[in-house]
Amino acid sequence: MIIWQAIHVVEILIWLLLAASGLYILFFALVSTLWKKPVSPLAAYLEEHIRAMRGNRHFNFLVLYPAYNEDRVIVNSVKTFLSQYYPYKNFHVAVISDHMQPETNAQLSKLPITLLQPVFEKSSKAKAMQYAMDHIKGDYDFVVILDADNVVNPDFLEKLHEVCIKGYKAIQCHRCAKNNNNDIAVLDGVSEEINNTIFRKGHNRIGLSSALIGSGMCFDYKWFRENVYKLSTAGEDRELESLLLQQKIHIRYEENIPVFDEKVSNKDNFQKQRLRWMTAQIQSLIRMLPYIPKAIVTGNIDFIDKTVQQALIPRSMLVVLSFAMAILITLLSREWCLKWWLLFGFICISLYVSTPRQLRNHSVFGKILTLPQMVWKMILNILKIDHKNTEFLHTTHDK
Repeated sequence: MIIWQAIHVVEILIWLLLAASGLYILFFALVSTLWKKPVSPLAAYLEEHIRAMRGNRHFNFLVLYPAYNEDRVIVNSVKTFLSQYYPYKNFHVAVISDHMQPETNAQLSKLPITLLQPVFEKSSKAKAMQYAMDHIKGDYDFVVILDADNVVNPDFLEKLHEVCIKGYKAIQCHRCAKNNNNDIAVLDGVSEEINNTIFRKGHNRIGLSSALIGSGMCFDYKWFRENVYKLSTAGEDRELESLLLQQKIHIRYEENIPVFDEKVSNKDNFQKQRLRWMTAQIQSLIRMLPYIPKAIVTGNIDFIDKTVQQALIPRSMLVVLSFAMAILITLLSREWCLKWWLLFGFICISLYVSTPRQLRNHSVFGKILTLPQMVWKMILNILKIDHKNTEFLHTTHDK
């Protein structure tokens, strides 16, 4: 009897832990469906007033490509970006070439860009961006961060300019999949879109800041130059989020500015990528917790919310674990199992609502059988997490 009581207590504690993450994603999934408030006449007037004060001047953009061992994709990405409709004199592209082949650097050197070739003992994206700020001079208004595999439309900077005019200092563009060559790539792309719905669109709907992704990001140049040297881990996007929210700078999500990103398409790359993300999440949580008391006192809801995000259980693990526990508890005691099936049902509803309509088809959901294998890879990663590790874990692109 005592053993069963102990098991029941442990079971309830596990349910509460999973339910906390489940409730969070359910709330923001539903919030994302809210009607978007149209721009008020006053806001439109102020925007036009700001535009008139600045005249027809185009903002100057510095576009950074931190590229570590990215020989397969970087040249095409840069060439594609150089076809922007935006006035050529108002943007400049810089590639930070880290451990790339001489042949790749030779091709890049022929393009109208700045090519930087640092030699790091231990490479990281943060170091690459810091190196760029040390060596690139010029009068810029905004800096754009893109990954080496990112491809954008020709009107990318034009649309970004229109958002920057509104006064935003931090913008996250809509990163989406550019490949769907196998089940893993498809599910990775769907996962990205679910993230966009919950952590970006849903948050902006109620006035909270969007999460950053790591690429497709745009920042006020002066702010970035002053803060980039504070980055020290492989989770530079989470560090940037923390710095922005501590300074109460709102992060805007722009759903209509796509940045096409190559999704991982093999299990080894998936495991390595998720290990990097999970390590960055733990590091970010540890770094942010000491600032929570100040955030509570100052009413910094954005920072508190972002800290809570770092403690969430990854969604794919949440689905599989809640389903597995529902089956296990059903076998042990039918009196205890109802709450588990309800939790699993609510999580499934959350993910369905968060998935864009164009992806809600049988071919996508038919690939769900790949999920348990991917979750098993993530569970194995837990044993490899080193919260003190700052070394960048590179995921290669498939040929």
